[in-house]
Amino acid sequence: MPSFVSAQDSEQGQDLSNFPIRSASRLCFGMTDITEPQALAVCDALALDQNVRARELAQQWVAEAPDSPGAQYALAEVLFRVEGNLPRALYHLNIAESLTNYTSLGRALESGNLVWHYLTLSQLSYAHQLIGNQEESLVYLDKISQIYGQDTESFRGWPLIKMKRYDEARESAEKVLSTSNSPGERSRAWNTLCAVELADLRPNESLAACQNAMNEDTGIAAAQGFEDLDTVHLLNSAEVSLNLLQFAEAEDFLDRASRRMDPDSVGNPWVYKLYLYMNQSRFDEARQALDRMLVWRENQTPLVGVMNRADHFMVSAAFLLLSGYADDAARLTQAALNQPDRTGSYTADEAQKDSYSALVNSMAHQMRYQQIRERMATRPWFSNARLWIEAQAARFQAWRTGRLAASLFADEQTLVSRLRPYAPLDVHIPEWMEHELIDLIGAGVMAELLDAAAAEGAFTLNEGYYFAYQSEIHARQGRRQSLLTSAEQALRLLPGQEVMLRARVSARLANALWRDDRHEEAIGHFTYALRHDPSLFRRLDIALPVTLTTGNTPFSSDLSDYLQRSPRFMLHNQGLAVSIQQDGDAEPTLCLRDRQGDSLSCVQAGDWPEDRPALQEDDEELDEIAVLMRQFQHQTFALGYNISRSQRLALLGTSVIISSRDNSNLQQQREAVLGP
Repeated sequence: MPSFVSAQDSEQGQDLSNFPIRSASRLCFGMTDITEPQALAVCDALALDQNVRARELAQQWVAEAPDSPGAQYALAEVLFRVEGNLPRALYHLNIAESLTNYTSLGRALESGNLVWHYLTLSQLSYAHQLIGNQEESLVYLDKISQIYGQDTESFRGWPLIKMKRYDEARESAEKVLSTSNSPGERSRAWNTLCAVELADLRPNESLAACQNAMNEDTGIAAAQGFEDLDTVHLLNSAEVSLNLLQFAEAEDFLDRASRRMDPDSVGNPWVYKLYLYMNQSRFDEARQALDRMLVWRENQTPLVGVMNRADHFMVSAAFLLLSGYADDAARLTQAALNQPDRTGSYTADEAQKDSYSALVNSMAHQMRYQQIRERMATRPWFSNARLWIEAQAARFQAWRTGRLAASLFADEQTLVSRLRPYAPLDVHIPEWMEHELIDLIGAGVMAELLDAAAAEGAFTLNEGYYFAYQSEIHARQGRRQSLLTSAEQALRLLPGQEVMLRARVSARLANALWRDDRHEEAIGHFTYALRHDPSLFRRLDIALPVTLTTGNTPFSSDLSDYLQRSPRFMLHNQGLAVSIQQDGDAEPTLCLRDRQGDSLSCVQAGDWPEDRPALQEDDEELDEIAVLMRQFQHQTFALGYNISRSQRLALLGTSVIISSRDNSNLQQQREAVLGP
């Protein structure tokens, strides 16, 4: 799941406008004292969702009156809220500030630009928070307090948290709670304490603070006509519940958060739900969550889209990786690395986002390497020169981004914190994926860090996570007997909801048991891993033991050769059964079955799913068995979902959904997420 979320992203710059000023006829930029016709025209255009018109009017005003702080602020607001263009908005805000550089309320009143000065300071504080300049954000809050006498204390907690000044953040929040009767201010203060207590490894106190934030928010929600609470508070409560390993409670909070579309919330509950479903191998629900996440994303405001872009990229890449779309996963993670994010509304910072992106990018290229190897196994060896070059290029790219991830994770304390299950306040890397760090950092180093994390109480709630890490470390070190012991302990202790992590441990255990000639025990664990995470065999470069049960025919002889050449299979008379079935004139079907005869994977010749990795032009001459083998590998070692090319492009941001806004289908999209 993503990291902890700020409760003030849609409020700062609006709620600070309660100082006494004379009343005007209508609201503009959240204020009631704006009378300039140009400003009112911009506000009217924004109210009617005529965003292009609003920008044209603001630009015209700036062109006509470049020394007008109102014109500069109006254009900045359009760029900021409507387009999410923070750097350009900040440029115009800085000009507006230079034109209204007042040091007292009297000077601001005398200038006639009091409202513009106030709005500019407020928005500068928020903009600097979003782009990561937390000290500057606090400076502008202090200016508002000094010049206008406004109490900005409830907005100070989040920048302090971002700078990891937790004691000051707690002191600030407690000050608000002792002096303020405003539900909004108290809610933000409790949200601050919720994060601070989690940072201090006090999850029970953190959950209580989150609950208090929701209690304060109840009246606000009722006044606005909503049946449920603010999205941010529900998401943060889910984050804390996960930290306590309370999976059912976390899912309940996420269910509640997803009932109401909230375009101003930086947290998308379907991102969180998609992670949760993947962790638990609930893949049908995960596939639906992917669709609904896209709908939610396309209905959020542009500013929010800039802030949570990486969230969507990374969770989508994880699901695509499991589904066998390694190329698309690599593109998404590279986009997350290339495009700067505005992480000011998350406790996690830019470096953490980059480290996670680099890790998944490395995994995606490694999977591409394995897929190319599988393809080469179905072709004549003398025609594979180009594929061999592609495979080595993918392997090199995996190594290169892996080194980048390792360098970003190099800080010892960061790694120790990472080892804690559902590490608080950091970018959340799924537990089934986090073990990839061992290969990047080194098994010996990670073993020492694991013991350090255990000494700090990281695994107090469940030691199964400790033994799962140990199993992976022992596997990397080739310590088979130690692996057997730790893996069995991990499977005994891990929560039942950690299905993907249990599958990984099972695969490691199965490999070790097989090498000890404990074949029947190994087959049980191989089967469990294949059922719950088929892509695992590619990610770990594991060969599945199989035996060909079809009679001695030319067809089966050729198939046996292909199975032997494939990096995904090893032929052994104690392996899982692979058979070819053919009824009459029907196309032959290739099936993999468990010990009870139940199907683990079946494909029929010629049944190549639409939009799955297609046969290349130079594969057209392959014989029927080779094509069937390619299908079999694709089907067996991926989830098997058909994700259309148009949707994969939508995940990158070139969404076909967004065009439907112009076709009046917005309500249909919302019903797809929330129900009619």
